Amino acid sequence: MARLTPFHILPALIAAASHAGEITIEPRPFSVEKSFTTTALPAGECVLLKLDPKVWTDFAIAQITSHGSKVAKGDVLVRFDSEAIDKKLEDSRRGLEAGSLSLAQAEQDFRILQETAPDKLEALRRAAGIAKEENSYFTQVRRKASEDNAAQALKRSDQILSNQREELKQLAKMYEADDITENTEEIILVRQQDAVAAAEFAQRMEGLDHKRTLEVTLPREAKTLADNERDAAIALKKAEADIPRSIELKKLELQSLKTAHQRAEQDLAELEADRARFEFKAPADGCFYHGSIDNGRWTAGKITDTLLPDGRPPAHAAFATFIPGSAKLALVSFLDETTARSLKLELTGAATLPGREDVEIPVKLLKLAATPGPDGTYRADFSAAWPTEPVPAAGATAQVRLIAYQQATAIVV
Repeated sequence: MARLTPFHILPALIAAASHAGEITIEPRPFSVEKSFTTTALPAGECVLLKLDPKVWTDFAIAQITSHGSKVAKGDVLVRFDSEAIDKKLEDSRRGLEAGSLSLAQAEQDFRILQETAPDKLEALRRAAGIAKEENSYFTQVRRKASEDNAAQALKRSDQILSNQREELKQLAKMYEADDITENTEEIILVRQQDAVAAAEFAQRMEGLDHKRTLEVTLPREAKTLADNERDAAIALKKAEADIPRSIELKKLELQSLKTAHQRAEQDLAELEADRARFEFKAPADGCFYHGSIDNGRWTAGKITDTLLPDGRPPAHAAFATFIPGSAKLALVSFLDETTARSLKLELTGAATLPGREDVEIPVKLLKLAATPGPDGTYRADFSAAWPTEPVPAAGATAQVRLIAYQQATAIVV
């Protein structure tokens, strides 16, 4: 069989062949062809459907369009069951409204506390001053005056009793001088006797009052006034510490309520944003695919097992793909290192679709990765001049053939 022979071993081969009596040397065209499988994919125009929720986690599918379906703009691609999140949103909005009222009340309480604190302290200082003044005045002046007043009242009562007795005694002497006591005289004596009895009673009562004033009333008032002075001073001292502290605590409470309210607003906004993810609609006319078409690969795997009613696609990962009807299909392949090293940009060739090998589709190598991917393959992107018929669907495979090396005239032995 003819083959391309390196020039540095050509003389040796010619010599060996001549001894064997069979040597043929002739120029012929020579080429190296590479063939590999590619996938028809949209050239960067597809829309990946992905759940990227901030707070909500339960996305159960209520409706999903079948894989490969053609859809019109505005058609529902995927809709999730929103009953649970709608209830949560209602509770969150009600809670936020209650929080707003609580925050407004706390702001009013804080403002009133700040405004009334100086007046409360001033009232307590005034009360403490009055209590001290009352106690001092009682101790220095009023107690002695009350004792003197009680003594004077008792002395006056004694004097009245003495006067009444003396007057009765003088009347009795005066009327004893007469032989006959007249009715008028008798009446006067009886009245005087009554006056003496009243004076005796008043004197006895005044004595009791005097004793109680000295032994009970004044000591009790002294104790009360001293306690009032002490308690007012304690209350003032406590208020001077408590009121500024209560203002600071109220301020911290208000700040906590504001922070909680802001967080509640943020939580509600995030929940409302998640609620907007419960329905995906087609942004244009096109096709809907289960699985993701990303980075030149169509990935389905176990994700497609969740794409059914009551299924729950994984979060933060593309689970479906929308391909606009206007998207142009290109060919993508992932080549082994040997094949990749043998290709150069702008190489042209032909692609055929399975079952339609009779139709050759012109292709051109547009991009070739310089470094391998994690799986050790090199990505290659091809443009294709698609015919009117057949037109492949996204994800269809095509066999590509390229002339990696070509020599018009080569020595063939």
